[in-house]
Amino acid sequence: MLNIFTLENGRLVSIRPDEVAARKPIWVDAIAPGEDEREWVAKAFSVILPQPEHLRDIEASARFYEENDELHLRSDFLLGKESDSRSVIVAFVLSNNVLFSVHDEDLPVFQHFRLRSHVQPDLVADSLDVLIDLYGSDVEFSADALEEAYADLGGISGTVLNNTLSDKQAGIVLADIAHAEHLNGRIRRNLMDTRRAVSFLMRSKLLNPEQMEEARQIMQDIDSLDGHTAFLFDKINFLMNATVGFININQNKIVRLFSVAAVALLPPTLIASVYGMNFKFMPELEWANGYPFALSLMAVSVAVPLWIFWRKGWLK
Repeated sequence: MLNIFTLENGRLVSIRPDEVAARKPIWVDAIAPGEDEREWVAKAFSVILPQPEHLRDIEASARFYEENDELHLRSDFLLGKESDSRSVIVAFVLSNNVLFSVHDEDLPVFQHFRLRSHVQPDLVADSLDVLIDLYGSDVEFSADALEEAYADLGGISGTVLNNTLSDKQAGIVLADIAHAEHLNGRIRRNLMDTRRAVSFLMRSKLLNPEQMEEARQIMQDIDSLDGHTAFLFDKINFLMNATVGFININQNKIVRLFSVAAVALLPPTLIASVYGMNFKFMPELEWANGYPFALSLMAVSVAVPLWIFWRKGWLK
């Protein structure tokens, strides 16, 4: 699908392919384009759109370059703010003051930018403005995702710190923490990729002073978000350690019960062993109350250690 945009009264508006010749576009957004759409772009703009397999296989060190008066960038954009979010690679080609973007799925960042640029006048003035604002919107989307991660970890903190966790609850909490860590790592990687892209644009010497200032502001926003992601990593590690501590406490309780039972049953086991030896001259053989006496002695030998453990609080 091709979305073609031009400027009209300072707003970004969509146009049809047959209007390209009369109304000069500044942005062509290709979402999973077919071969016929690629051929139309090549014929109308003399630009070859990158193939999806090239987007996935390209080395990270070769994502930004200039070739034949064209500016090429490959960047990751965040898809979704939930724990199962993932990154989608977007290819940008800037040629003859027209920005071409190619990606397999429509992204929330692009949807939000299209809506905002259509409603808000004078948001962009050319194709470079579109590219910079897309990166700025990506940083804002990452900030929103971080806020949701903060909220999720706040709920996990309440569960961990205000309750005594059972093993089942601890397992659920550990799964939630792992999801939060995955999202935080995905956001951090996305910010790192955006920083590299914006830094490349600043070094390309194509930006005017206003665009350069906006790029610097984006870099400052990324730096501030990096501090938040580092804090979230520390908080995740703390909650992970606290949850594992609860699991260890529960396991120690079980081991303590077995230890108490082993100590309490040791005296009656000893008495039973003595009475099971069947000595020839054991007096209890001719004593009518011999076996009741032995059983009572075994019961007392169990009760006395348990009473001592209870007084010391070891059975709580």
